[in-house]
Formats: sequence, structure tokens, C-alpha cells
Amino acid sequence: MSRSLVLTLALAALTPTLAADTFEVDAVHSGVNFTITHLKVSRFHGRFNELAGKVVFDPADPTKSAVELTVKAASVDTGNAARDKHLRSQDFFSTEEFPEITFKGAGVKAAGENSFEVKGTLTFHGVSKEITVVVEHVATGPGMKGETRAGFEARFTIKRSEYGMDYSMGALGDDVSVVVWVEGVKK
Repeated sequence: MSRSLVLTLALAALTPTLAADTFEVDAVHSGVNFTITHLKVSRFHGRFNELAGKVVFDPADPTKSAVELTVKAASVDTGNAARDKHLRSQDFFSTEEFPEITFKGAGVKAAGENSFEVKGTLTFHGVSKEITVVVEHVATGPGMKGETRAGFEARFTIKRSEYGMDYSMGALGDDVSVVVWVEGVKK
């Protein structure tokens, strides 16, 4: 082996490879909220209490970033047990048939300072559709135990009818505003 090849291999071994960081969702500090109109006179709010997944993030090269999130549909919570039971039924989320809501995004590009467009597939109520959401990178910094954490937030709107959820259309709006916030721990 030539001396220059040995030197090149040795330098390559000593040079750190920059790669995207992987952040596992901290479910205690992450969540999904939704808002829908009720009787065209008010907004009704709810949330999902169980969110898992990971965010692969490379701010230097967003195209190397990706996200995979899974929401347990049965974790829907509106603060009213009877309403939550109805939301879990076949009229709405059909949680026995469709236990998970997922988003898998890999088409990431910069969309401004600390903002990224993420193109991915939202699977909800048995229907998969490609959507694009704008995600804000809130910050990256140390956690309370010295671990590295990163925060992200996305706000977007879907039409529930496009996902086969059309029960009580008219009394309830078709547009559902969604806010997803994720705090992840670097792995």
C-alpha cells in the first residue's frame, strides 16, 4: 500500500463524518392538537395523548432529514368521556379498525429561517395521502440531564372528508386544523 494512500485513510479515520442527527420523540413533551368548527358558531378543540416516532434532522443539508410519527387514534381526548367514546366509534376515528394515524416524510427542503417544507404521506382513517407541511425547528439544546434535545412544530389543515370521515358534515366542519409539536432526544 502506498504511503499517500495510508495517510489518506488515516486522515479519513480521524475526520468526523457529519451526519443527520436522530431524535426520538419524548412523548411527555410532545403532542397533537386539533380544532374543528361546531355548528358554524364555535371552534371545538381536542388532542391525542399518545405520540411516538423519530425525527432525523440535518440543518446543514435538509434533504437528509426525515420524520416518522405515529399517533394512537384511541388516545383522542376532548375532556369529555362520552364524546371521546363517540369519537373512537365508527362514526369518526374507527379506532378498532384504524388504530394508528401515521406521517412519514422524507422530502425535506429549506423554507426560510428555521423553517422546512416536509413532503410526506399522512395515513388517517385507512386513507393515505401525500401532503406538504411547514415545520419550524424551534431550537436544539441541552436537556436537564445533559442530553441533546430538539423541538419542532408544524401547523396545517386537512379536510376530513378526503380521509373518509364525513359523519355529521354540516354540524361539524370539514377543515381540521392540526398542530403537532415534537420534542426529541438525540440518540
